[in-house]
Amino acid sequence: MHGLCHTSYTHKMSTETHSIECTDAMLRAYGREVGKLLSSSSAECWRDELWTIFTGYIISLKEQGPAPELCDTYFSFKELIAFFENVERIGSGEGENAM
Repeated sequence: MHGLCHTSYTHKMSTETHSIECTDAMLRAYGREVGKLLSSSSAECWRDELWTIFTGYIISLKEQGPAPELCDTYFSFKELIAFFENVERIGSGEGENAM
């Protein structure tokens, strides 16, 4: 990629969108960090572990009581799952436009 890219994300279920302008150097740095993360386990394993963590969190709520942030937590996990699914598709050669 050349030039700048625009990435947007939402935080805490807010309707406010924030832009991040990425340089080539920043994108390479992100890629290195993702590579380090995936070097310890596959994207599929990360995805499965995230669901295990989330399931444990849901089970622990029986003891902890109500969790007003549960919706935000669920969508954060869902975004992480989608990220690892996209990384998995890219790794399997299904296309670089998966993300």
